[in-house]
Amino acid sequence: MLPRIGVYAAMLAAAGVPLYIHLPRFVTVEMGLSLGTLGAVLLGIRIMDFAQDPALGWLTDRPGVPVGTWAGVGAIGLAAGFWGLFGMAPLGAPVVWLVGVLMVIFTSYSLLTILFYAQGVRLVAAGGSGAHFRLAGAREAGTVVGILLAAILPTALGYQGFAFVYLGLVVLATFAMARLWSRGSANPTQGMGLRAILSHARMRFLLALGLVNAMPVAVTSTLFLFFVEDRLGLTGQAGPFLLLFFACAGLSAPLWARAARRWGARQVLLVGMSLAIISFFGVVMLGPGAAAGFALVCFGSGLALGADMVLLPALFAVALDEEELEGGAGFGLWSLVTKMSLALVAALVLPLLDWAGFQPGIENDAEALWALTLGYAVLPCILKVAAVALVLALPREARET
Repeated sequence: MLPRIGVYAAMLAAAGVPLYIHLPRFVTVEMGLSLGTLGAVLLGIRIMDFAQDPALGWLTDRPGVPVGTWAGVGAIGLAAGFWGLFGMAPLGAPVVWLVGVLMVIFTSYSLLTILFYAQGVRLVAAGGSGAHFRLAGAREAGTVVGILLAAILPTALGYQGFAFVYLGLVVLATFAMARLWSRGSANPTQGMGLRAILSHARMRFLLALGLVNAMPVAVTSTLFLFFVEDRLGLTGQAGPFLLLFFACAGLSAPLWARAARRWGARQVLLVGMSLAIISFFGVVMLGPGAAAGFALVCFGSGLALGADMVLLPALFAVALDEEELEGGAGFGLWSLVTKMSLALVAALVLPLLDWAGFQPGIENDAEALWALTLGYAVLPCILKVAAVALVLALPREARET
C-alpha cells in the first residue's frame, strides 16, 4: 500500500511545484505578462478556491458517486490543464488562456489532493496515531520524488517535454491508486460536513496553525527563482539548489515521523521550525555569487520543510480520526487554508515587488533587489516566529500523537 501512496503523492507534487515555483517566471518571461497581472490572476483563482475546496470535500464525502470516479475526473482535468499551460501555446489572449487553464488545474488539483489525504485517514483509521505518521512519512517521501522530477525535467527537457512526461506520470499514478479508493466500512459518528469540523476548538486551532505555517513556504516558493537568478546572479543554477532543498526534505521526512512517534509532534515541530528560522537568518548577508552560502540555506531549510510536510497534515489526520469526523470535508478545509496562504502572497508580495521596481530577467537597481531580499528572507522568518508561537500555544489534546 505505501509504495502506491508514494507514487500518487509524486504525481500530485510534480504538478504543484511548477504551479508554485516555476509559474511566476514562466508567465512573466515566456508569456510576457507582468508580476502585477500574475498576482491579480492568482488572487482571483484563490478566491475561487476559497469557495470550492470545502465544497469539493463535502461533495466527495457524499454517497452515490464512487470515490474512484471522482479521482478519474480529477486526473483527466489535471492532465489536460497541465498540458494546456506548459505544453502548448496559448489559444487567444494570453491572460484569458492563463485564467482558463489555471481554473482547470487548480480545481482538479484540489479535488485529487482532498481525495488523497482523506483516503489516507480511512486507510489507517484503525492503526492509531503511529499509523498516521508512518503513512505521512511514505506520502511525503513520494512527494519529494515528484518535486525532484519537477525541479530537474523543466531544465532538462523544457516545459513542453516536462508536460509530456507528466501526462505519463498521471496515468501511472491513476492505475497505482485505483484499488485503494474506498469510502471505508463505517460512517463518522460526530456529524457530517464543515460545521461539525469547525465546531471543535482542536480542529480550528490546527487549521489556524496550518495557515500561518504555510505562509513562509508560500513566500519562499514564489520568490525562489527570482532570488537565485536575479539577486544571487546564479543564472541557470536553480535546478541543483532545488534538488538539494527537496532531497533534504524527502530524506528527512521518515526521520521526522519517527522522531514525532518517540518524542511527540509538538516538540519535534518546534525543532523543525527553529531550524527554518536559523537557516534563513543569514540569507540577508548573501551577495552575488554566494553559491556555497545559499547551498547551506537550502540544506537547513530543506530539512525543516520535511518536518512541516509530515507532522502538520498527520496531526490533522489524527484529529479527524479521533474526533470521528469526515476526511473529505476536513481536508477540504486544510487545502483551503494552504491555498489562502498562497493567495495572500499573490495579493501582497508580488504587487509590492512590482511597485518596488523589481522586474525578473533584467538588471535591477539596489532598491529593487533589497525589496526582493526582504520578501524572500526576512518576511518568512517573521511568519515562522508567529507559527512557533502557535505551536507553543497548542491545546493539550492537539499535542498528542
